[in-house]
Amino acid sequence: MFIKHKIRLQTKITILVCTVVLVSLSVTAYLIGSKAVKNSRTFHENNVMDIATTISHTQLIKDGLTGEGPVEAIQSFTREVRENTNVQYIVVLNKDHIRLSHPVEERIGEYFVGGDEDLAYEGESYTSLAQGTLGESLRAFVPIYAENELVGVVSVGISSENIRAAVFQSLRTSYIGIGIGLLIGVIGAFLLARQVKRTLYGLEPEEIAKLLGEREAMLESVKEGIIAINDRGEIVVANQAASQLFQQAGVLENPVGKQVDAYLPASHLKQVLETGEPAFNQEQKLNGIDLVVNRVPVILNGKIVGALATFRDKTELTSLVEQLSGAKAFAETLRTQTHEFMNKLHVITAMVHTKSYDELKGYTAYLSAAYQKEVGAVSRLIKDPVISGYLVNKLSQARESNIQVDLTGDNPLPPLKKIEHTDKVITIIGNLFDNASEAVRDQETGQIEITIDYKDKHFYFDIRDNGPGISATDFKKTSQIGLSTKGENRGYGLYLVNKALNELGGQLEVSSEKGAGAGFHVKIPYEGGNE
Repeated sequence: MFIKHKIRLQTKITILVCTVVLVSLSVTAYLIGSKAVKNSRTFHENNVMDIATTISHTQLIKDGLTGEGPVEAIQSFTREVRENTNVQYIVVLNKDHIRLSHPVEERIGEYFVGGDEDLAYEGESYTSLAQGTLGESLRAFVPIYAENELVGVVSVGISSENIRAAVFQSLRTSYIGIGIGLLIGVIGAFLLARQVKRTLYGLEPEEIAKLLGEREAMLESVKEGIIAINDRGEIVVANQAASQLFQQAGVLENPVGKQVDAYLPASHLKQVLETGEPAFNQEQKLNGIDLVVNRVPVILNGKIVGALATFRDKTELTSLVEQLSGAKAFAETLRTQTHEFMNKLHVITAMVHTKSYDELKGYTAYLSAAYQKEVGAVSRLIKDPVISGYLVNKLSQARESNIQVDLTGDNPLPPLKKIEHTDKVITIIGNLFDNASEAVRDQETGQIEITIDYKDKHFYFDIRDNGPGISATDFKKTSQIGLSTKGENRGYGLYLVNKALNELGGQLEVSSEKGAGAGFHVKIPYEGGNE
């Protein structure tokens, strides 16, 4: 079984940069070497050709070839020139290809070796690379003329070994520089890899990808809208909840990449970016939608690099507050009832001690009637403990406000199977009961009639009051958020009722006339836990 080891990012960067540097320097070395070889050969070709041309025009050479001067002078002259010019050899040939000069004097008078001199006897000047008695050499051939007649040929050669040595000598500095460059590249690659690794907080690409995926999942799972800007004021992050809120407000463009001041002029994120001061639970309007916003700076290494804002629809928060207030009121009612019960126990205990049995009988009859009227009726009609307890709380509040409540029904409501729907049911019952209580508060005798029934997996809740009633126009207005006939900072009750009904798939009917009371008839899909 083979275990696959992952190569670390630092190692990958080091290898990659070293490879790039090595390939680049290798190509550079090849190009420089090729150019140097070519330039060196051209230089030596021109050098031997110039020497050969000069010798071909020397009168002493011409006289030696034509017999007007001593032949031995040719060897002496060429030897002197060869020593001064550092060429390998200078060979003067007569018309019969016989050497008249040579670095090795024993070879004077012999035929020229190489076979590449024939073109010179045809009047051409050229260079060639051939094998001679002194080894491979680069040689130049120039014809010698006297009185416009070809009398011989001069050949000047330089050893190929000398050419290669000259090339290596010229490239040595370049190769040293390339080696130093490669060493610097390796060191730079190592330092760059360390810096990148430090910048990424020591994380590998796979770990970064995983963190990014987790961040995206967290952003999309949050119900609050989230947007973030960079230090230039550009929106760089916007989760799905934020996009949905913007769409509800009529802002349909994709926020990412937009300037926050242009996209959300009232966001004040630029101010947080400039001052670095956070702001919490600030109210803000976005095209008619009330939002609750938190704004904080994003600080990295002691420097502000951006700002972040979270926001949520104020209506949802208001709903939660009302539900919490209801729960608090319920708890307060239980506390009050517990206190009252203890007082009643003290009264009963005192009657028992004083043997006031007739008075005790009347007192317990009174308590039983009160229990049957409130708690007993609720317990008979509603089997869900949370909804039952909440309604008992509401009935107690109504009794304390001298409001008469009649509770009737045929089929009891079973415990709710889907616990997550409980708060929506309580929102409907509570807001409709509060509206009815407020409607009869100014009546001489306030009356509320409640009918509870359960049929075919539906919960029927009817509530009617003898208050002043409500017109169809006013009802339509009060069903919108923030609009109320009761003054400012009101207008959430019926809006929350309609919202909860929409989420549950329920229905609401209203029967009311101005001055004749109001009736609300609710039908909610309801699945009991133990039908």
